[in-house]
Amino acid sequence: MKLTGKTLVLSAALALAMSVMSGAAKAETMILASPQAPEGFDGDALKAHTQNVVTQVYENLVAYGTMEVDGITTLNPDDLKPHLAESWTVSEDGKTWVFKLREGVLSPFGNELTADDVEWGWAKSFEQKRTGNFIARVSNVTGVKAISKYEVEFTLSAPSAIFLNALTLYVPGIYDTTEVKKHVTEADPWALEWMQSNTAGFGAYHLESLRADDQAVFVANPNYFGGQPYYDRVIYKEIPSEASRVTLLKAGQVQWIDRPSINQVVNMQADPNVKVQRATSRSVAAARMNPSCEVFSDTRVRQAFNYAVDKDALNTAVFAGQADIARSIVSPIIAGSNQEHFAYDFDPEKAKALLAEAGYPDGVAEPVELLYSDAFWHQEPVAIQVADMLKKVGINAVPTRITSSEMRAKAAPAEQSMCFFTWEDGPIVLDAVYSMFLMTHSTGVSNRAKYNNPDLDALIDQGREELDSEKRMALMDEAQKLWAEDAPWILVAYPATFEAMAPNVSGWVYYPDEHERWRELRGD
Repeated sequence: MKLTGKTLVLSAALALAMSVMSGAAKAETMILASPQAPEGFDGDALKAHTQNVVTQVYENLVAYGTMEVDGITTLNPDDLKPHLAESWTVSEDGKTWVFKLREGVLSPFGNELTADDVEWGWAKSFEQKRTGNFIARVSNVTGVKAISKYEVEFTLSAPSAIFLNALTLYVPGIYDTTEVKKHVTEADPWALEWMQSNTAGFGAYHLESLRADDQAVFVANPNYFGGQPYYDRVIYKEIPSEASRVTLLKAGQVQWIDRPSINQVVNMQADPNVKVQRATSRSVAAARMNPSCEVFSDTRVRQAFNYAVDKDALNTAVFAGQADIARSIVSPIIAGSNQEHFAYDFDPEKAKALLAEAGYPDGVAEPVELLYSDAFWHQEPVAIQVADMLKKVGINAVPTRITSSEMRAKAAPAEQSMCFFTWEDGPIVLDAVYSMFLMTHSTGVSNRAKYNNPDLDALIDQGREELDSEKRMALMDEAQKLWAEDAPWILVAYPATFEAMAPNVSGWVYYPDEHERWRELRGD
């Protein structure tokens, strides 16, 4: 039974979970209400809600330490600790790293982690040429090789200040290849079809069952090297209506809801039946312009679009004033961010003047579609508000809804066919060079709108190999200035990250991929 805004009745799966929680003293189940069930479980081929769950299944060689800031536990990007690896060594030239794996690390299937598993996972990413391959390129990794049962060697093309941080990520994945290879075929040598509905990692959780467009059920890995998590089972339940998700949380029928909108956040902040926690975001909400589309091929037009948009009004109307105005593509929580270069304050008259200079003295009468989806709660209201502001300077912007799956496909590196669209992106490594490479480099996987400036690429590529911190920051300062002058995005805001949970849930720590880690949560 589906839950809608009109019918708040527990489905059979939810009812079963509630009985499990009440009837078994040691079995703890968390029900997480989400707009959508995961569409896949391959971290190299992100689909809707894939990243939310693969972060629970696949862990890496290195992990961030933590620190206390104003009484809140946060990650410490300067403190990298052994995780699936117990130690590592690096050559004098910084281009060869050898990691010694922990012995006795077991998957849910009872198979032990070996260096072959690490090599296979990176080879898969190299072959797929998607997310993991991008991580490898940005951190200068050219080869990964098992040199003994528990030792794996990484070869870099040049020293990299990003490399160790990149090894905190869920991708390239470290798979239980003893299990995965059972599902390999000649036509599918990486078992990608099997990974659409199965998992096999060494992390704290494992996919037990999946019902498309309904729910995914995860169970704790009984062999997890980090100890047994508090929650034995997590039900990732699809509940499309946000109002229904909030009502269920307030009623104590779910323990967590995924990415609430700001209006619901304000609502829940005053409710004692809900705990809302906040963290400053590393991501940027924006409306992106594709310079390869005729209307956006002129820099003056892109600058005009920026001057036409009142960012303060957007913050108030869309984010309830709780976001920070974005003035750099690099979030201010990342060292090296410069908020001074993006100087496009609200100025409709300047927007009209620039349009006239670019050959549009009467504005842009031809309809310009402003695409949005429901991948992020703010996409639709941002699109509507931006379109309204643009019309006031003679730009015929038309908000147009498409599905999140279609938008992801159109934004993929091999296509990038959208001319104008709203989106949110940010780095999962808290580093200015990584952030710029990810979103502005011509080969960055989150570029999404075919922005291409060879001079900017050169600055970023130089920064990837520069180990001197001051020199790296100087390069990124110049890069941010150049990008701001090109104005390929209408920067809107750094949306705060809010998580809403039951009052008794504790242990949440903000991660740069903005997904909680179930293994760290408790419900007592």
